[in-house]
Amino acid sequence: MSQAIIGIPCDLKTIGLLPFHAVGDKYITAAAGGAGGLPLLIPALGDEGLLRATLQTLDGVLLPGSPSNVEPHHYGGPASREGTLHDPNRDATTLPLIRMVLEQGIPLLGICRGFQEINVALGGELHQHVQEQPGLNDHREAESDDVAEMYAPAHAVSFVEGGLLAGWTGQRGAQVNSLHQQGIKRLAPGLDAEAHAEDGLVEAYRIRDAKAFAFAVQWHPEWRYWENPLSQAIFHAFGEACRARRAQRGK
Repeated sequence: MSQAIIGIPCDLKTIGLLPFHAVGDKYITAAAGGAGGLPLLIPALGDEGLLRATLQTLDGVLLPGSPSNVEPHHYGGPASREGTLHDPNRDATTLPLIRMVLEQGIPLLGICRGFQEINVALGGELHQHVQEQPGLNDHREAESDDVAEMYAPAHAVSFVEGGLLAGWTGQRGAQVNSLHQQGIKRLAPGLDAEAHAEDGLVEAYRIRDAKAFAFAVQWHPEWRYWENPLSQAIFHAFGEACRARRAQRGK
């Protein structure tokens, strides 16, 4: 098999009366088309032994977004407000998975919740309601039934000079979509910011001294990635890293 295998952790969602392990189609499509990989869904079982066994088959891991929030006890935050959507099975799967992936030097890309999960797994903190923090803007999506409107460009981000985004694109910044209310309060040790929103909120970072590609963004590059040069650049870089690992494993 020549294609790199890209693992994507699932959410545990109730559909009707029963729980299902599920991943949004746009993440699977971007892993296949944008990164050129073969997606493999990782069930949210929270079993570290099964995770280690699964990682033996993977050439990369994509942490997707989700409507649920990381439970705040994982980063020492106050209890969530009543009605906040959580997914403890996903937390129990992704948080240890992140540490395993980095330990083994497997390429890692985090998006939205995945961006927040990496920060938490490595010791960072989150704001639960960015829009309520002094000096920060409202980063939530537009209230609309039109999905295209929800994922439309919402604000500018500036790239860190000399960083990966600047190198991949040759640009100093871009317009990105915005569909979140959790955000970075404190970057974990070992993370370097790659992009900031106009209000200063960290919107992208890389993992310093990682053994392989290790990068995350708060926005959603998977959304119609084929129409967006920045999204294409991110998935191309991730895909190249996954293929390099595939080639190395094949020796």
